[in-house]
Amino acid sequence: MTIIDPPGGRGRPAVPSAMHALARCVGVEPAKFATAYWGRQPLLSRAAELPNPRGFSDLLSSADADELLSRRGLRTPFLRVAKDGQLVPAARYTGTGGAGAEIGDQVLDEKILELYASGATLVLQGLHRTWPALVAFARDLGTALAQPLQVNAYLTPAGNQGFATHYDTHDVFVLQVDGRKHWRIHPPVLPDPLEKQPWGGRADEVSATATGPAALDVVLEPGDALYLPRGWLHSAQAQESRSLHLTVGIRALTRYALVEELLALAAEDPRLRAGLPFGIDVADPDAIEPELTETVEALRDWLLRADPAALAARLRQRAWPAVRPAPIRPLAQAAALDALDSDSRIAPRGGLRWQLAATGDDRVALRLFDRTITLPAQCAPALRALLTGDGIRVGDLPGLDDDADRLVLARRLLREAVAVPA
Repeated sequence: MTIIDPPGGRGRPAVPSAMHALARCVGVEPAKFATAYWGRQPLLSRAAELPNPRGFSDLLSSADADELLSRRGLRTPFLRVAKDGQLVPAARYTGTGGAGAEIGDQVLDEKILELYASGATLVLQGLHRTWPALVAFARDLGTALAQPLQVNAYLTPAGNQGFATHYDTHDVFVLQVDGRKHWRIHPPVLPDPLEKQPWGGRADEVSATATGPAALDVVLEPGDALYLPRGWLHSAQAQESRSLHLTVGIRALTRYALVEELLALAAEDPRLRAGLPFGIDVADPDAIEPELTETVEALRDWLLRADPAALAARLRQRAWPAVRPAPIRPLAQAAALDALDSDSRIAPRGGLRWQLAATGDDRVALRLFDRTITLPAQCAPALRALLTGDGIRVGDLPGLDDDADRLVLARRLLREAVAVPA
């Protein structure tokens, strides 16, 4: 299968909204952030260094948080509650929503009031899926970083601390929305931890390091931003008033992900599928040594022949589903299908990852985050024009014989949620 267009429309000009989203988080030029800070060291950016004078309250305000907690039928796990460094069992603040809403894991506002008033921190999770302003912001920032991400909000009462010193296994941007919060940052006890290496397995090292001098000791004010690479220890305490901040977690792939996928592909090698000798004592290092030597040799030989295309296909299947494209409006989409004609304008779905490949049988495959659509090869110019542009008139789709063919393709793309009404 021949790739005829790069994955995800790479090569298109940078989306202005995407670069603005990154500029809201870092007080340095993107190129400097990438080379000097990304994955290397923390970066504190004061509100005066960032472009939005309103800070971050346009993304989620305290009133918005109250709205989520009281009127949106919020369910777990979209809310966690922490107190004295421990998670509060969900049963203490969930129940049914009354007649017609008997589902038992709904957040009960009166229980949340009781916990919050007694010093508990509220963690609103998955806001990149539930709150419109953060849906758009997360999509733009994810485009700028070319990485999947998540957004949580932390509401901490005055003078309280939700979690003890710990580290995350993903990079984060901390965006202070309301109130002031004192952060203490310490160097990693394990640089670049993987998701399978959480801080709880090194709790003693974390506690010991946290008693030493901090690499960064700072109070975040409204509008300030803080970048932390994965592994950096941190703790935060609200000051004289309640604090609300957003945490953007970046779920970047690592080289270890390549190792995992290479090993999965290695199952194709007969030498690596061979059984160990009959009767071998696997607890005996001397018995294992020759098998280890032969296995390492076989693995090395296989790695030298590894197919980058096969590896890329596995990484695509792993990475693309982690990033959903922009939401579509099913009712509006269906109405657009009914009203479609040659003068209608359609545009690519925002944030859609795609790859166009010739299949060798006079067909073209459009690979998406969750499926592959196969179409006649003559559709390739029209697909390329749509997916690399900002919008196009259906009657102007190139490469097809007549408007009837263009309408058939446009309807297919709208029905498959590849395109949206422009």
